[in-house]
Amino acid sequence: MSLDLVQTLSDLVAIPSVNPMGRPLDGPEFYEERVTDYLQGLFERLGLAWQRQLVQPRRENIVARLDGAAGSTEVILLEAHQDTVPVDGMTIDPWKPKVDGGRLYGRGACDIKGGMTAMLGALARLAEERPRGMPTVIMACTVNEEHGYSGANELPKLWAAGAKSVVPRRPDVAIVAEPTELNVVVAHKGAVRWKCRTHGVAAHSSQPERGRNAIYAMGPVLAALERYAGELGAAIPAHPLCGRATLSVGTIQGGLSVNTVPDTCTIEIDRRLLPGEEALPAYKQALAYLEGLVPRELEVEHEHPYLLGIPLSDRDNGPLADRLVAVLRQTLGGGEKIGVPFGTNASRIAVAGVPTVVFGPGSINQAHTADEWLSLDELAKASDVLYRFLAHA
Repeated sequence: MSLDLVQTLSDLVAIPSVNPMGRPLDGPEFYEERVTDYLQGLFERLGLAWQRQLVQPRRENIVARLDGAAGSTEVILLEAHQDTVPVDGMTIDPWKPKVDGGRLYGRGACDIKGGMTAMLGALARLAEERPRGMPTVIMACTVNEEHGYSGANELPKLWAAGAKSVVPRRPDVAIVAEPTELNVVVAHKGAVRWKCRTHGVAAHSSQPERGRNAIYAMGPVLAALERYAGELGAAIPAHPLCGRATLSVGTIQGGLSVNTVPDTCTIEIDRRLLPGEEALPAYKQALAYLEGLVPRELEVEHEHPYLLGIPLSDRDNGPLADRLVAVLRQTLGGGEKIGVPFGTNASRIAVAGVPTVVFGPGSINQAHTADEWLSLDELAKASDVLYRFLAHA
Protein backbone atom coordinates (compact mmCIF):
# COMPACT_ATOMS: atom_id res chain seq x y z
CA MET A 1 0.00 0.00 0.00
CA SER A 2 1.51 3.33 -1.06
CA LEU A 3 0.93 6.42 1.04
CA ASP A 4 -0.06 9.85 -0.27
CA LEU A 5 2.20 12.08 1.84
CA VAL A 6 0.18 15.28 1.38
CA GLN A 7 -3.11 13.58 2.18
CA THR A 8 -1.65 11.81 5.20
CA LEU A 9 -0.16 15.03 6.59
CA SER A 10 -3.47 16.80 5.95
CA ASP A 11 -5.30 14.05 7.82
CA LEU A 12 -2.96 14.32 10.80
CA VAL A 13 -3.08 18.11 10.98
CA ALA A 14 -6.88 18.01 10.84
CA ILE A 15 -6.95 15.91 14.02
CA PRO A 16 -6.24 18.16 17.03
CA SER A 17 -3.76 16.70 19.52
CA VAL A 18 -2.96 19.72 21.65
CA ASN A 19 -0.83 19.29 24.73
CA PRO A 20 -2.38 21.41 27.52
CA MET A 21 1.16 22.08 28.78
CA GLY A 22 0.23 21.56 32.41
CA ARG A 23 -2.76 23.88 32.32
CA PRO A 24 -6.09 22.58 33.73
CA LEU A 25 -7.71 22.42 30.29
CA ASP A 26 -9.96 19.81 28.76
CA GLY A 27 -11.97 19.35 25.59
CA PRO A 28 -11.92 17.47 22.29
CA GLU A 29 -8.87 19.34 20.97
CA PHE A 30 -6.65 18.22 23.87
CA TYR A 31 -4.55 15.06 24.17
CA GLU A 32 -3.48 12.57 21.54
CA GLU A 33 -6.13 9.83 21.59
CA ARG A 34 -7.70 10.57 18.19
CA VAL A 35 -4.33 10.70 16.44
CA THR A 36 -3.54 7.36 18.09
CA ASP A 37 -6.77 5.91 16.67
CA TYR A 38 -5.87 7.19 13.21
CA LEU A 39 -2.40 5.65 13.42
CA GLN A 40 -3.82 2.33 14.57
CA GLY A 41 -6.07 2.23 11.51
CA LEU A 42 -3.14 3.07 9.24
CA PHE A 43 -0.93 0.35 10.74
CA GLU A 44 -3.74 -2.16 10.32
CA ARG A 45 -4.12 -1.23 6.65
CA LEU A 46 -0.38 -1.73 6.21
CA GLY A 47 -0.68 -5.19 7.76
CA LEU A 48 1.67 -4.40 10.64
CA ALA A 49 1.66 -5.78 14.16
CA TRP A 50 0.88 -2.91 16.55
CA GLN A 51 0.50 -2.21 20.24
CA ARG A 52 -0.82 0.66 22.34
CA GLN A 53 1.03 1.52 25.54
CA LEU A 54 -0.94 3.44 28.16
CA VAL A 55 1.00 6.40 29.57
CA GLN A 56 -1.83 8.46 31.09
CA PRO A 57 -5.59 8.54 30.59
CA ARG A 58 -6.34 9.51 26.96
CA ARG A 59 -2.62 9.32 26.20
CA GLU A 60 -1.14 6.18 24.67
CA ASN A 61 2.04 5.50 22.77
CA ILE A 62 1.40 3.36 19.70
CA VAL A 63 4.12 1.13 18.29
CA ALA A 64 4.12 -0.92 15.07
CA ARG A 65 6.57 -3.47 13.67
CA LEU A 66 7.56 -4.21 10.08
CA ASP A 67 9.53 -7.46 10.04
CA GLY A 68 12.82 -7.41 8.19
CA ALA A 69 13.92 -9.52 5.26
CA ALA A 70 15.05 -13.08 5.80
CA GLY A 71 18.51 -13.13 7.27
CA SER A 72 18.43 -9.50 8.44
CA THR A 73 19.18 -9.06 12.13
CA GLU A 74 19.20 -5.28 12.63
CA VAL A 75 16.32 -3.55 14.43
CA ILE A 76 15.87 0.17 13.73
CA LEU A 77 13.50 2.42 15.66
CA LEU A 78 11.71 5.39 14.10
CA GLU A 79 10.08 7.72 16.64
CA ALA A 80 7.79 10.75 16.35
CA HIS A 81 5.61 12.40 18.98
CA GLN A 82 1.87 12.81 18.50
CA ASP A 83 1.22 16.02 20.47
CA THR A 84 1.39 19.65 19.36
CA VAL A 85 1.69 22.89 21.28
CA PRO A 86 -1.47 24.96 21.88
CA VAL A 87 -3.01 27.17 19.20
CA ASP A 88 -3.30 30.44 21.14
CA GLY A 89 -2.56 33.41 18.88
CA MET A 90 -2.56 31.52 15.59
CA THR A 91 -3.45 33.60 12.55
CA ILE A 92 -4.63 30.64 10.47
CA ASP A 93 -7.21 27.97 11.18
CA PRO A 94 -5.01 25.47 13.02
CA TRP A 95 -6.94 22.32 12.04
CA LYS A 96 -7.94 23.08 8.46
CA PRO A 97 -4.80 22.15 6.53
CA LYS A 98 -4.23 24.41 3.55
CA VAL A 99 -1.80 23.84 0.68
CA ASP A 100 -0.47 27.04 -0.85
CA GLY A 101 2.76 27.83 -2.68
CA GLY A 102 4.27 24.41 -2.06
CA ARG A 103 3.59 24.59 1.66
CA LEU A 104 1.07 22.91 3.92
CA TYR A 105 -0.21 25.16 6.71
CA GLY A 106 -1.67 24.09 10.07
CA ARG A 107 -0.75 23.36 13.67
CA GLY A 108 1.70 20.48 13.80
CA ALA A 109 2.54 20.61 10.09
CA CYS A 110 6.18 21.26 10.94
CA ASP A 111 6.36 20.03 14.54
CA ILE A 112 6.00 17.21 14.17
CA LYS A 113 3.31 15.67 12.02
CA GLY A 114 5.39 16.40 8.93
CA GLY A 115 8.30 14.36 10.26
CA MET A 116 5.87 11.65 11.35
CA THR A 117 4.37 11.57 7.85
CA ALA A 118 7.82 11.25 6.28
CA MET A 119 8.46 8.21 8.46
CA LEU A 120 5.05 6.71 7.74
CA GLY A 121 5.62 7.15 4.01
CA ALA A 122 8.97 5.35 4.19
CA LEU A 123 7.41 2.58 6.28
CA ALA A 124 4.53 2.08 3.82
CA ARG A 125 6.95 1.95 0.91
CA LEU A 126 9.09 -0.64 2.69
CA ALA A 127 6.03 -2.74 3.48
CA GLU A 128 5.00 -2.68 -0.17
CA GLU A 129 8.38 -3.19 -1.84
CA ARG A 130 10.13 -5.43 0.73
CA PRO A 131 13.70 -4.64 -0.42
CA ARG A 132 16.33 -7.32 0.07
CA GLY A 133 18.29 -6.88 3.30
CA MET A 134 15.69 -4.61 4.90
CA PRO A 135 15.98 -4.50 8.71
CA THR A 136 13.13 -4.91 11.13
CA VAL A 137 11.63 -1.43 11.55
CA ILE A 138 9.81 -0.28 14.67
CA MET A 139 7.64 2.84 14.33
CA ALA A 140 6.84 4.44 17.68
CA CYS A 141 4.49 7.41 18.01
CA THR A 142 4.71 8.75 21.54
CA VAL A 143 2.71 11.17 23.67
CA ASN A 144 3.54 14.24 25.74
CA GLU A 145 6.81 15.31 24.20
CA GLU A 146 6.02 19.01 24.48
CA HIS A 147 5.58 19.02 28.26
CA GLY A 148 7.50 16.35 30.07
CA TYR A 149 8.63 13.50 27.77
CA SER A 150 6.50 10.95 29.63
CA GLY A 151 5.76 8.96 26.47
CA ALA A 152 9.44 8.61 25.62
CA ASN A 153 10.20 7.69 29.23
CA GLU A 154 7.75 4.78 29.02
CA LEU A 155 8.83 3.55 25.59
CA PRO A 156 11.95 1.57 26.66
CA LYS A 157 9.76 -0.62 28.86
CA LEU A 158 8.59 -2.30 25.65
CA TRP A 159 12.01 -3.83 25.08
CA ALA A 160 12.90 -4.47 28.72
CA ALA A 161 13.67 -8.04 29.77
CA GLY A 162 10.48 -10.07 30.01
CA ALA A 163 8.30 -7.48 28.26
CA LYS A 164 5.51 -8.84 26.10
CA SER A 165 5.40 -6.43 23.19
CA VAL A 166 5.68 -6.05 19.44
CA VAL A 167 9.27 -4.86 19.92
CA PRO A 168 11.41 -8.02 19.66
CA ARG A 169 14.40 -6.58 21.53
CA ARG A 170 16.23 -3.33 22.20
CA PRO A 171 16.70 -1.49 18.88
CA ASP A 172 20.20 -1.22 17.53
CA VAL A 173 19.76 2.44 16.56
CA ALA A 174 17.00 5.05 16.44
CA ILE A 175 15.99 8.09 14.38
CA VAL A 176 13.75 10.67 16.03
CA ALA A 177 11.61 13.01 13.94
CA GLU A 178 12.00 16.76 14.50
CA PRO A 179 12.46 19.68 12.09
CA THR A 180 16.19 19.67 11.29
CA GLU A 181 16.20 21.19 7.77
CA LEU A 182 17.21 17.75 6.44
CA ASN A 183 20.40 17.70 8.49
CA VAL A 184 21.30 15.09 11.10
CA VAL A 185 21.24 16.28 14.71
CA VAL A 186 23.80 14.40 16.79
CA ALA A 187 23.73 16.61 19.89
CA HIS A 188 21.24 18.89 21.58
CA LYS A 189 20.70 20.72 24.83
CA GLY A 190 18.67 19.53 27.78
CA ALA A 191 16.80 21.65 30.31
CA VAL A 192 15.95 21.91 33.96
CA ARG A 193 12.89 24.01 34.85
CA TRP A 194 11.58 25.02 38.21
CA LYS A 195 9.41 27.55 40.02
CA CYS A 196 10.75 30.13 42.45
CA ARG A 197 8.40 31.89 44.86
CA THR A 198 8.76 34.88 47.15
CA HIS A 199 6.44 35.35 50.13
CA GLY A 200 5.06 38.51 51.68
CA VAL A 201 2.13 39.70 53.75
CA ALA A 202 -1.13 40.87 52.16
CA ALA A 203 -2.56 44.26 53.03
CA HIS A 204 -4.85 46.91 51.58
CA SER A 205 -2.97 49.08 49.09
CA SER A 206 -4.13 52.22 50.90
CA GLN A 207 -1.88 51.09 53.76
CA PRO A 208 0.97 49.23 52.05
CA GLU A 209 3.20 49.71 55.08
CA ARG A 210 1.04 47.14 56.91
CA GLY A 211 2.05 44.44 54.42
CA ARG A 212 5.15 43.05 52.78
CA ASN A 213 5.20 43.11 48.98
CA ALA A 214 6.19 39.76 47.47
CA ILE A 215 6.63 41.30 44.01
CA TYR A 216 9.18 43.77 45.37
CA ALA A 217 10.92 40.84 47.06
CA MET A 218 11.27 39.10 43.72
CA GLY A 219 13.25 42.06 42.35
CA PRO A 220 16.62 41.04 43.87
CA VAL A 221 16.03 37.44 42.80
CA LEU A 222 15.47 38.53 39.20
CA ALA A 223 18.52 40.77 39.26
CA ALA A 224 20.66 37.92 40.58
CA LEU A 225 19.32 35.50 37.97
CA GLU A 226 20.04 38.00 35.19
CA ARG A 227 23.59 38.35 36.47
CA TYR A 228 24.00 34.57 36.69
CA ALA A 229 22.71 34.14 33.15
CA GLY A 230 25.30 36.62 31.94
CA GLU A 231 28.12 34.73 33.64
CA LEU A 232 27.16 31.21 32.55
CA GLY A 233 28.81 31.54 29.17
CA ALA A 234 32.20 32.16 30.75
CA ALA A 235 31.75 29.67 33.60
CA ILE A 236 30.84 26.65 31.47
CA PRO A 237 32.82 25.80 28.32
CA ALA A 238 30.72 25.94 25.16
CA HIS A 239 29.87 22.75 23.30
CA PRO A 240 31.27 22.76 19.73
CA LEU A 241 27.86 21.97 18.22
CA CYS A 242 25.34 23.27 20.77
CA GLY A 243 26.92 26.53 21.87
CA ARG A 244 26.69 27.90 25.39
CA ALA A 245 24.65 27.07 28.46
CA THR A 246 21.83 29.54 29.09
CA LEU A 247 19.30 30.57 31.71
CA SER A 248 16.13 32.62 31.34
CA VAL A 249 13.06 33.55 33.35
CA GLY A 250 9.96 32.80 31.28
CA THR A 251 6.94 33.66 33.42
CA ILE A 252 6.06 35.82 36.41
CA GLN A 253 2.83 35.85 38.39
CA GLY A 254 1.85 37.73 41.51
CA GLY A 255 -0.92 39.63 43.19
CA LEU A 256 -4.68 39.29 43.41
CA SER A 257 -5.69 42.86 42.54
CA VAL A 258 -4.15 46.26 42.12
CA ASN A 259 -5.50 47.40 45.48
CA THR A 260 -3.95 44.53 47.43
CA VAL A 261 -0.33 44.20 48.50
CA PRO A 262 0.67 40.80 47.03
CA ASP A 263 1.64 38.04 49.44
CA THR A 264 3.19 35.76 46.79
CA CYS A 265 5.08 36.12 43.52
CA THR A 266 6.15 33.19 41.36
CA ILE A 267 8.56 32.93 38.44
CA GLU A 268 9.53 29.98 36.22
CA ILE A 269 13.17 29.46 35.36
CA ASP A 270 14.59 27.62 32.35
CA ARG A 271 18.22 26.52 32.48
CA ARG A 272 19.47 24.91 29.25
CA LEU A 273 22.04 22.16 29.72
CA LEU A 274 24.93 21.23 27.46
CA PRO A 275 25.80 17.62 26.63
CA GLY A 276 27.71 16.33 29.64
CA GLU A 277 25.76 18.43 32.16
CA GLU A 278 23.18 16.99 34.54
CA ALA A 279 19.94 18.65 35.55
CA LEU A 280 19.95 18.48 39.34
CA PRO A 281 23.56 19.65 39.79
CA ALA A 282 22.84 22.59 37.46
CA TYR A 283 19.73 23.45 39.51
CA LYS A 284 21.71 23.31 42.76
CA GLN A 285 24.49 25.46 41.31
CA ALA A 286 21.97 28.16 40.43
CA LEU A 287 20.50 28.10 43.94
CA ALA A 288 23.96 28.31 45.49
CA TYR A 289 24.73 31.36 43.35
CA LEU A 290 21.52 33.08 44.43
CA GLU A 291 22.24 32.47 48.10
CA GLY A 292 25.27 34.70 47.80
CA LEU A 293 23.36 37.61 46.28
CA VAL A 294 19.78 37.53 47.58
CA PRO A 295 19.26 39.02 51.09
CA ARG A 296 18.57 36.29 53.63
CA GLU A 297 15.64 38.17 55.14
CA LEU A 298 13.63 37.66 51.96
CA GLU A 299 11.40 34.58 52.00
CA VAL A 300 12.49 32.82 48.82
CA GLU A 301 11.31 29.30 48.02
CA HIS A 302 12.64 27.18 45.16
CA GLU A 303 10.43 24.23 44.24
CA HIS A 304 11.95 20.95 43.13
CA PRO A 305 12.32 20.99 39.32
CA TYR A 306 9.25 19.89 37.40
CA LEU A 307 11.29 19.15 34.26
CA LEU A 308 14.58 17.30 34.07
CA GLY A 309 15.46 17.33 30.38
CA ILE A 310 18.42 15.22 29.33
CA PRO A 311 20.89 16.53 26.73
CA LEU A 312 21.74 14.41 23.69
CA SER A 313 25.43 13.61 23.49
CA ASP A 314 27.30 12.96 20.26
CA ARG A 315 29.53 10.46 22.03
CA ASP A 316 27.85 7.24 20.81
CA ASN A 317 25.84 8.07 17.67
CA GLY A 318 28.63 8.89 15.23
CA PRO A 319 28.47 5.70 13.10
CA LEU A 320 24.67 6.01 12.77
CA ALA A 321 24.96 9.69 11.85
CA ASP A 322 27.64 8.96 9.26
CA ARG A 323 25.41 6.34 7.62
CA LEU A 324 22.45 8.70 7.43
CA VAL A 325 24.56 11.63 6.18
CA ALA A 326 25.98 9.40 3.46
CA VAL A 327 22.45 8.61 2.25
CA LEU A 328 21.53 12.30 2.43
CA ARG A 329 24.46 13.28 0.26
CA GLN A 330 23.85 10.49 -2.23
CA THR A 331 20.16 11.37 -2.47
CA LEU A 332 20.06 15.15 -2.10
CA GLY A 333 23.64 16.22 -2.66
CA GLY A 334 24.02 17.68 0.84
CA GLY A 335 23.46 17.24 4.54
CA GLU A 336 25.65 17.47 7.61
CA LYS A 337 25.91 16.60 11.29
CA ILE A 338 24.77 19.45 13.52
CA GLY A 339 23.82 20.35 17.09
CA VAL A 340 20.72 22.29 18.16
CA PRO A 341 19.68 24.25 21.26
CA PHE A 342 16.27 22.63 21.74
CA GLY A 343 15.44 19.29 23.36
CA THR A 344 13.84 16.16 21.87
CA ASN A 345 12.84 12.61 22.76
CA ALA A 346 16.16 11.44 21.32
CA SER A 347 18.02 11.89 24.59
CA ARG A 348 15.50 9.68 26.43
CA ILE A 349 15.97 6.89 23.92
CA ALA A 350 19.75 7.33 23.93
CA VAL A 351 20.04 6.93 27.71
CA ALA A 352 18.14 3.64 27.33
CA GLY A 353 21.16 2.33 25.43
CA VAL A 354 20.11 3.04 21.85
CA PRO A 355 22.39 5.26 19.70
CA THR A 356 20.03 7.95 18.43
CA VAL A 357 20.00 10.89 16.01
CA VAL A 358 17.35 13.41 15.02
CA PHE A 359 16.22 14.03 11.45
CA GLY A 360 13.27 15.53 9.63
CA PRO A 361 11.85 18.12 7.23
CA GLY A 362 11.24 21.73 8.16
CA SER A 363 12.94 24.27 10.40
CA ILE A 364 12.51 24.89 14.11
CA ASN A 365 11.86 28.51 13.09
CA GLN A 366 8.56 27.34 11.55
CA ALA A 367 7.51 25.28 14.60
CA HIS A 368 5.03 26.66 17.16
CA THR A 369 4.40 29.75 15.01
CA ALA A 370 1.19 31.66 14.33
CA ASP A 371 1.08 30.34 10.75
CA GLU A 372 2.97 27.05 11.09
CA TRP A 373 3.82 25.41 7.77
CA LEU A 374 5.96 22.77 6.11
CA SER A 375 7.55 22.63 2.67
CA LEU A 376 6.02 19.74 0.75
CA ASP A 377 9.24 19.37 -1.21
CA GLU A 378 11.15 18.79 2.04
CA LEU A 379 8.48 16.34 3.18
CA ALA A 380 8.97 14.21 0.07
CA LYS A 381 12.75 14.42 0.30
CA ALA A 382 12.80 13.41 3.96
CA SER A 383 10.59 10.39 3.30
CA ASP A 384 12.76 9.30 0.36
CA VAL A 385 15.95 9.62 2.42
CA LEU A 386 14.46 7.52 5.22
CA TYR A 387 13.33 4.88 2.76
CA ARG A 388 16.74 4.67 1.12
CA PHE A 389 18.48 4.53 4.49
CA LEU A 390 16.24 1.70 5.71
CA ALA A 391 16.16 -0.19 2.42
CA HIS A 392 19.93 -0.51 2.39
CA ALA A 393 20.66 -0.61 6.11
